[in-house]
Formats: sequence, C-alpha cells, structure tokens
Amino acid sequence: MEDKLKIDDLKVGGKKLKSRLIVGTGKYKSFSETAQAVLASGADMVTVAVRRVNILDKKKPILTDYLNPKKIIFLPNTAGCFNSEEALRTLRLAREMGGWKLVKLEVLGDKKTLYPDMIETIKSTKILVKEGFKVMVYCTDDPLLAKKLEDNGASAIMPLASPIGSGLGLQNTVNISLIIKQSKVPVIVDAGIGTASDATIAMELGCDGVLINSAIANAKKPILMAKAFKDAVVSGRNSYLAGRMNKNYFALASSPSKGLI
Repeated sequence: MEDKLKIDDLKVGGKKLKSRLIVGTGKYKSFSETAQAVLASGADMVTVAVRRVNILDKKKPILTDYLNPKKIIFLPNTAGCFNSEEALRTLRLAREMGGWKLVKLEVLGDKKTLYPDMIETIKSTKILVKEGFKVMVYCTDDPLLAKKLEDNGASAIMPLASPIGSGLGLQNTVNISLIIKQSKVPVIVDAGIGTASDATIAMELGCDGVLINSAIANAKKPILMAKAFKDAVVSGRNSYLAGRMNKNYFALASSPSKGLI
C-alpha cells in the first residue's frame, strides 16, 4: 500500500500532478505572499484569473515574476465572466498569450451568489472542446448536469461545495458522492471550502482533488493555512484509499471476547 500511495498522482487534461491540491492566486496581500502560500501548499497547479491579471502595465509587478510557469502549471480561468461570449473570448485570449489549452471554465449567473449559469456553461464547454481546449468546468452539485458536462467532453468536473468565498464547507455530500460515482473524469471540489477539515472530508468522499483560494488567502496566517491544506488533502486521500471501517449502531469491543481470564 505504501508504494501505491507514493505514485498516487492526479492526471487531468493530459497533465500529471503530484499534489491533489490546486490553489488560486487571487486575494493575497501581495505576490510575495502568494508565492509563499503556493510553496507551502505543495501545489503543482495554480489558477489565474485572465481578466484580472496585469499584462499591460510594465511598471507594476506581474505574477510570473514570483511564480515560474515552467515549474508550476498555470490554469487560466474565466473568473468574472457572466455569459458564454465573455468566457470564450477570455480563454481564446489566454491561448494566444501563453499557448494554454488546459483551462478552467466558469460562467457565473448571479452576482450575489456567484452560482454558475449551467446553460451557458454547457454551451461554452461544447464550443471550447471543439476548439481543442481541455476544459475543467466549475459547476453546480447537480449530478445530471455534471454528467452532461462530461458527455460534452469536460476534462474535469468541479462542483461547488458551497457559494464562492463563503467558507461554508460541503453542504451536500450526497450529491458530491453521486457525481463521484458516475464520473469517469476527475472530480475536483471547487468553491466554498472554509478550513482544512473541509478538504479532508471532500477527499474522504473520493474526490480527486480540491481547489482552494479564499480559505488560504483570507486566513489570519495564510502560509500556515496553506500547509494545513497540504496535509489535509494528503490525509483525506490516504483515508479514502485505506477504506474506512463499517458503521455500527451498537458498540463492538476493541479486544477479543474469547479466552478472557
């Protein structure tokens, strides 16, 4: 079992990740803090909001000054897009800028809840897949809609745990479990995770990974929280692979009942 755990990498969109923790790069106090948190998290992949990244003002620092895209995988995302046209334009721009084909799609439907507009999301997924993109898709925790995304070529299903930035943790473990059981592509919980134990729960359910941003960036000690998430994801994954004991409604003695003095 120990040998198996050492090579238990996550494969998504043609990329192999040693860490099952993906982290965002927004909301930090500085790029320096971002880089320190990413290092502490052990993540191989970071998300980058294409619409919010500085590419024009050479007087201001840019993310690549602190994180080397040759050493860590950049995952361009469509944060802040509220329709298919905006999302498609953003990811096409990302491909032109850096040749990125592995991307994260999110098409939001409501500014208050930031819930995904699944009609626009499915529409966008179809188009992007036809254009050769490998699409990791932020979605609701609806198993039927998650299956439609997979049927239309999504490289990963990324159901929310709860609203973006809420820190409420997993609100519907039943639906997440159903999505995991039916999916042949990685299932990565995205949005709403609040603390390290939430990530462990997600991994124990059988999720292939978790994506964290606010829970690390908004912590009182972001670097320490990044380390906590690193350990939590590994622990949850190992617990899932180990296979938990059966639940019982009555006590079962830890020691054998036969041969007592």
